[in-house]
Amino acid sequence: MSWIREGELNLLEKISANILKAGPMPKHVAFIMDGNRRFARKKNMERQEGHMQGFNKLAETLRWCKHLNIQEVTVYAFSIENFKRSKNEVDGLMELARQKFEKLLEERDNLEKHGVCIRVLGDLNMLPLDLQQLIAKAVVTTKAHNKCFLNVCFAYTSRYEITNAVREMAWGVEQGLIKASDVSEPLLSECLYSSNSPNPDLLIRTSGEVRLSDFLLWQTSHSCLVFQSVLWPEYSFWNLCDAILQYQLNHKSIQKARDVHREQQALQQLEADRACVAEHLQHHGNGKPADAQRRQEALLHYTTCREERIQDFLEALKHKRDSFFNDLWSDAILA
Repeated sequence: MSWIREGELNLLEKISANILKAGPMPKHVAFIMDGNRRFARKKNMERQEGHMQGFNKLAETLRWCKHLNIQEVTVYAFSIENFKRSKNEVDGLMELARQKFEKLLEERDNLEKHGVCIRVLGDLNMLPLDLQQLIAKAVVTTKAHNKCFLNVCFAYTSRYEITNAVREMAWGVEQGLIKASDVSEPLLSECLYSSNSPNPDLLIRTSGEVRLSDFLLWQTSHSCLVFQSVLWPEYSFWNLCDAILQYQLNHKSIQKARDVHREQQALQQLEADRACVAEHLQHHGNGKPADAQRRQEALLHYTTCREERIQDFLEALKHKRDSFFNDLWSDAILA
């Protein structure tokens, strides 16, 4: 089954899509694709077949998103917690991932045609080396595409992602790239696996469960959360439309909360910069209080230096992450 399905919406779907697009549309939608195993039990089929049907539904959902002008999709494909499942099921999921990433690489021309950029978020070191290399090929091959984005969370949990972001900032301090005082909420966001993406506007979980299961906890604090009872392999275009309608009904309050949070972040950063400047002036001012002009000049200088440090750190972090994928790709070519 192809990752990118061709085909138009039917007439009724087109009319509904056009009505929806008259309102505010989510640009980034995240899915917790839950219910594959229950679907398999319901249909008296093997679990692996349920997971296969789940992937087929993802391909179909990506087609709907394309027609709805949703440019970015993030999916929870494999949690770190899933490693606790039976060996047979885990091995089956790894094999399914191999097949699907091999298929993706066969469709490189189609991905380029549609401008699809594939990103895989998670700790790939937990995966078999051959699967790591397949994923690296897919990521490197499509990284220049910029029309639409598919983020696949694999060997991922949000708590692990946040912990890793803290480690990255600690690495930056150890390397002398940033100061401990540079650590902030916005900087942590820039250190997440998802740093290249805007936060999701809409998160959808299927199967009737009403929890996030350690998925995008940081990124969805101001997102619309929609929980639907349908099992993922049975998901329909109309389920997606219903979720988007719920987003539209709550759009104003979500946008207001985001704006308030952005303003609070800016104020907190200003206060933190002022505190650092005040401490610096106190230590280097020979006991004399600085006048307002000197304080303002010092604040401007400190802010400029901090922003330059952070930019250098983020470039170093990007280079480190890019090198990880490039090295895996190179090793795969040489193998």
